[in-house]
Amino acid sequence: MTYQSGWVTDDVRMFRTSVRQFIQKELVPQQARWREQQRPDAEAWTAAGAAGMLLPDVPDTFGGGGGTFAHTAVVLEELTQAGVHFGFSIQNIVAHYLLAYGSDAQKCRWLPRMARGDLVGAIAMSEPAAGSDLQGIRATARRVGDCYVINGSKTFITNGWHAGLVCLAVKTDPAVAGWKGISLIFVETKDLPGYRVGGALDKIGMHGQDTCELFFDDVRVPAANLLGGAEGKGFSQMMERLPYERLTVAVGAVAAAEHAVSITTKYVKERTAFGKPLLDLQNTRFTLAACKTQAQIGRVFVDNCIERFVAGQLDDVSTAMAKYWLTECQCRVIDDCLQLHGGYGYMTEYPIARMWADSRVQRIYAGTNEIMKELIAWSL
Repeated sequence: MTYQSGWVTDDVRMFRTSVRQFIQKELVPQQARWREQQRPDAEAWTAAGAAGMLLPDVPDTFGGGGGTFAHTAVVLEELTQAGVHFGFSIQNIVAHYLLAYGSDAQKCRWLPRMARGDLVGAIAMSEPAAGSDLQGIRATARRVGDCYVINGSKTFITNGWHAGLVCLAVKTDPAVAGWKGISLIFVETKDLPGYRVGGALDKIGMHGQDTCELFFDDVRVPAANLLGGAEGKGFSQMMERLPYERLTVAVGAVAAAEHAVSITTKYVKERTAFGKPLLDLQNTRFTLAACKTQAQIGRVFVDNCIERFVAGQLDDVSTAMAKYWLTECQCRVIDDCLQLHGGYGYMTEYPIARMWADSRVQRIYAGTNEIMKELIAWSL
């Protein structure tokens, strides 16, 4: 009997069908051009919004899909398996910062526009000198009357090119050392004096995803854009919401491993060596057997995490385990699958080559896997 994910209900299956059809029709044909221009088209966002693909687990009160994380997992899986680079997960993560800590006015102002794709979200934490160590943030926001004056820069920002709304981590009290002086402020970027987007960063993989530097030079935003109603809450807000981001990474990791096994199985059945299909060679069969097993173990683990998250029972340590182990598994499986492609595996026209390059960052962002091990170790 084929394994079935317990969180996949009839409603989720119907949603998957519509999401898959939209991705295959509207996004997949654009991938080569997006990789060349190093970003998606702006129109793709509004198209995805019209298709109901954005913010699937945000309440319909605020324009979202009214579903659960299961619906978000479906979008993540379908984008991954289609090889589409589109900053959906960041859009959703920014929305959940608003849901968790935003005022009613902030939610009503921004969430419906994000759900429609009229407003693209980005989250700006990392800086040239502050990556996983978020206590090292140097960007500042100084309160002047009814505004904050922001100075500093951010790097590795997904959706940076199209971002109309940036959830920005800043020091609102530079005199306070460490995490206590950090706040989150939302910045609407359209026609904003002092705000500048750098060129697309030249990455190893994910070439169709815009990743940029952001610069803030005496940028003024309303003080009402502070998230959470008081300064100094930013670090705890990030720590509370990062597990959601890490779970999205874990879901994509399993989907990528499964897809790698699927396309490699097809390849070795069709490709011949020494007068017979590659699959007839014991090494090929044993390698794929190991890859299939790892992907299946990953699937069972991530399914358990999804079910527990939907039920409100998933703990932060399990999320760290999922992000760490499943991204390591993803890279192992894809590397082995690339090897079975031989020389063609090194050619970027083959999906496995692009998957190999795209996967490497999974072990870095949302907190490096070394940080995940520390989080797990603290629970021992």
